[in-house]
Amino acid sequence: MKKLLALLLCVAMIFCFAACGENETEETKVQSIDEVELTTPATIEKVAKADLKVGFIFLHDANSTYDKNFIDAANAACEALGIADTQVIMKTGIPEGEECYTTAKELVTAGCQVIFADSFGHEPYLIKAAKEFPKVQFCHATGTRGKIEGLGNYHTAFAEIYKGRYLAGIAAGMKLNELIEAGKFTKEEAKIGYVGAFPYAEVISGYTSFYLGVKSVCPTVTMEVQYTQSWFDIEKENTAAKALIANGCKLISQHADSSGAPSACEAAGIPNVAYNVDTSNIGPNTAIISSKISWVPYMTKMIQAMLDGTSIPADYCATLEEGAVQLTALTKNAAAGTQEAIDAAKEKLNKGELKVFDTATFTVEGKELKTYLADVVDLGDYVPDTEAIVDGRFIESEKRSAPYFNVIIDGITVPAE
Repeated sequence: MKKLLALLLCVAMIFCFAACGENETEETKVQSIDEVELTTPATIEKVAKADLKVGFIFLHDANSTYDKNFIDAANAACEALGIADTQVIMKTGIPEGEECYTTAKELVTAGCQVIFADSFGHEPYLIKAAKEFPKVQFCHATGTRGKIEGLGNYHTAFAEIYKGRYLAGIAAGMKLNELIEAGKFTKEEAKIGYVGAFPYAEVISGYTSFYLGVKSVCPTVTMEVQYTQSWFDIEKENTAAKALIANGCKLISQHADSSGAPSACEAAGIPNVAYNVDTSNIGPNTAIISSKISWVPYMTKMIQAMLDGTSIPADYCATLEEGAVQLTALTKNAAAGTQEAIDAAKEKLNKGELKVFDTATFTVEGKELKTYLADVVDLGDYVPDTEAIVDGRFIESEKRSAPYFNVIIDGITVPAE
């Protein structure tokens, strides 16, 4: 009898665990972004220009090319809208940790009605502050949760920088062709290097679009990537660039925030395509061009919404056409005909005739990418949820402003995990 009762108990427990497992699966099922109830931005109470205070939180100071780009944009937007220096509070050197939340609280206490933070890791701490201070607007660059967080006063923004990197890639490809024609190396030796910060979608999207731009004019190109595991580390970025050069790379680009890679290129006489700022002063003999996001349009939109009493989009992707994606001026080191090639491609991009992630232009393990689930609904678990291949292209930054392209395509070599 005891054996029978024990057996029945075991069976009951099995069914219980199975039922619990089914419930857990149902509760934690990841939804496509198309199935999520998206955040509705709050209507903002109009603020008189003389009463407005704007707070900015920056990961580093102006020594970081990334942060300098934001600082310059903040100054430009405020000046254009007539916001006095006394109405602006900038906090630099704020880590991606609890310090961000503390700083946000300090800015609220100081009277700021709108607060902007510039680094990916600031997001959870800015959201924490947004929940605590519902009457203050919080805006975040590169974040992923603006659409889905459910907070009307929390907003995210990015830009279609992949288009800018593609155009910069054309400049790089033109330079490779020039060097090949000059007999410096063969077309089979057309290898480029890329110094990346982290193996995140933002970085992968950037170097892939750059590579595709290069490949569009120099079809034999290959690329090697090295990660520094840091957004800003001069020594690591310099060392990574030197290693890539030693491995036979004929040109170097980067998604990292210091002068480390450009200075290594100048010392070695290797052409360089940078990010965020003009590096011609660092590499007078090697710098070609840089791509960058201009945050002036978004910051202007953000501040103007406060003055008009309207609303800030929950998630905003700034475009090439509106001037949010830019290239620095070509230097004397660029190949002949480069500007014309860039202008032609830019026109096609703006007209929609050219798609950066056209699946006919690349393969993955020798095959065309016909379907791909991307992690667009960011729950912190990196689970794919949304179909990203539509009409033969990867629809980058269309479902969410922050990049979600994280495919390693053929022709690009990355470090082993």
